[in-house]
Parts: sequence; C-alpha cells; structure tokens
Amino acid sequence: MELAKRMSRLGMETAFEVLAKAKKLEAQGKSIVHLEIGEPDFDTPKHIREAAKKALDSGWTHYGPSAGLPDARAAIAQYLKKTRGACYDPEEIIITPGGKPVMFFAILALVNEGDEVIYPNPGFPIYESMINFAGGKAVPAPIREENDFNMDIKELEGLLSPKTKLLIINSPANPTGGMLGLKELEQIAEMLKKFPDVTVLSDEIYSEILYEGRHHSVSALGAMKERTIILDGYSKTYAMTGWRLGYAAAPKWLAPHLIKLMNNSVSCTASFTQQAGIAALTGDSGDVKNMLAEFKKRRDVIVAGLNTIPGFSCRTPKGAFYAFPSIKGTGLKSRELADMLLYEAGVACLSGTCFGEFGEGYLRFSYANSVENIEKALKAIKDLSRKWAK
Repeated sequence: MELAKRMSRLGMETAFEVLAKAKKLEAQGKSIVHLEIGEPDFDTPKHIREAAKKALDSGWTHYGPSAGLPDARAAIAQYLKKTRGACYDPEEIIITPGGKPVMFFAILALVNEGDEVIYPNPGFPIYESMINFAGGKAVPAPIREENDFNMDIKELEGLLSPKTKLLIINSPANPTGGMLGLKELEQIAEMLKKFPDVTVLSDEIYSEILYEGRHHSVSALGAMKERTIILDGYSKTYAMTGWRLGYAAAPKWLAPHLIKLMNNSVSCTASFTQQAGIAALTGDSGDVKNMLAEFKKRRDVIVAGLNTIPGFSCRTPKGAFYAFPSIKGTGLKSRELADMLLYEAGVACLSGTCFGEFGEGYLRFSYANSVENIEKALKAIKDLSRKWAK
C-alpha cells in the first residue's frame, strides 16, 4: 500500500520527539531536566477548572455549533476589543481545538498550489510543514539575532511578490522570545498596501506573556483587520495546553470558510471546555499575573546562567518563555550539542534547527520549569563545557 505523496511533505513538531527520547532515558534511570517542551508547568487556575466541572454537571457534553458557542464567541470578541483595540463581531470568531487548526485552516483556505507563503525562520515548525503539505511554496523570512530577533522589514519587502498569498508573523515569538513593536507593524501594514491580495496570519498565542512594553496586533491598524487572521488561545496564558482550546478572529469574508473547514474536520470544539474558556477570559487574572512574575524570575536566572557558559551568548527575551542562546562559540553544530546535552548532561533542549535552517548555531531552552531545576541544568551544562571550551 502506498501513501499519498502529500504525506512526504508533512513534518513534525520536534519537541515531542525530544520529549520521547528524554522519557526513555528516564525509564532507564537517568535524571533529566526537561527544558524542551513549550508548556507552562503551572496548574490551570482553580476557577477555570471549577467552571469546567460545573459545565459537565450541567450537561455541556453534546455537540455545539462548528464555529463555537455564541457566549464563548462573544467573550472572545470582547476580550480582543479590550486587549487589541480591534472590534470583532462574534460571527468573526471561530473556536478551535487548540491553536494549530487555525494554521491549517488559514493555509488550506487561502493557498493554492504554487502560491508563496512568507513565514518566520527560525519559527514554529508547523508553519513550514503545513505550507508544504498544502502545496504552497514556503518562503523563509530570516529572524536574525543582530536584528534583536525581529523581522528585517527591508528584507521582508524584498520577499514579497505577486505570488505571495499569505504572510505569517508571530509576536511574541517562539523560539526566540522576540517581539514586533508598533513601529514594525505599521511598516508591515504600509508595505502591504502594494500587495492587496496578501492576507496576514498573526500568531499571538504568547500575547499575554511579555516582560516589557505592551503587545500590539497588526489587526488594529487601519484596514488591516479585513486582511488579518488572529491566532490565539488559552494554552499558554492560562496553562491549559491539555484542554485543546484556541480560536481564530477572521474577517467576515473569510470566517465562513474557516467554519466550513471546522465542520468538515472536527465538527466542533468540546462545549464544556468552551465554558471553561469563558471563565478564563472573564474571571480573576491573579493566577496569570503570578505565573508571569515567576516566568520573569526564571528568565533572568537562565539568561544570566547561559551567559557564563563558555561558547554561549544569550539575549534577554522580551516575551514567551524561551531562551535562544547562540552556541556558535562552542564550534559545535546545534543538533550535535543538543544531543550531547541530553545524553551526557541530562538536559533536554531543542536544536535551533528544529525551527528552521536559520536556527543553526542556536539552542532553545524552555524555562517553564522551576528555578531549582534550571540551576541544576545550568550547572550540568557548565560542567560539560570542558569538552568544547578552549
């Protein structure tokens, strides 16, 4: 039996592969510090869990509309107005089982075979995977350290062409922690006036996890709302990764087509989780603020520690919960060093190349772990550094 040819174009999110290797080592008795997976290590706030329990007991266990429950869509629209300054009708909100379906649906709905899609590199690996799967041409926009891990606007302009159908941006960004400021977003909006057929997929899943300034969305800039799809969700902000609850905010001309893809693929998102999502957006935000404060403390610890390791150099991330140090001074390739850290130091992290070719020379460490474990990992890496230190 033969698989469809398109399956050869589909990639994987490598974090889960590294997690499996780390778990196998643990099963053999080896101690591993997990800095590979992008998941908050906090429990979902109690009032959200209680809302889900109440919803289950109240019978929210049946099919709901493919686009999402009306009250849940209205809560998201209100949240976006408050946080983005962009006014969405509930009919422009599509609630999905996690954030990844938004990437799938947007690309499937917009990209014909041969159409070009510009995406950040290094960036979340599913962008490139899904572009290739849909038959589009993946055009990487290099994210460079010397540009403070931001898109180079002039370089981006050179990548745009009459074949460009979609531009993907991510701020705050995985894996770099970089952030697009208002100035850069305004430049992108101005630039796209020359390319009226280009839609923007703005991945804002880390919008609440930032340590300086404020989050800006390109959707709030003039006419950009009519050509922007916001991708957001509950996984990172509310420590709800296992709940599988995300959403798209899309212009009216596109929303019905994303809903059609929902209907044809997964029918709908679980009703009781949507009730929990309402509680997340409308309830007390104290747990979120406490989590962010702890992340900031961990960020400062891991950045300072990485900068003491021979051959390492690490910028301070502005958002998300990842450190993305350069390891060029070690003389080692990213994947070689990531494997060395896992098997010899007991530290699980990701090679920068997991996020694209421009990630070579870097590693990604998730600091969604305790300060104690981060310090343990830093000591183990420093002890191992004798192998490459001059």
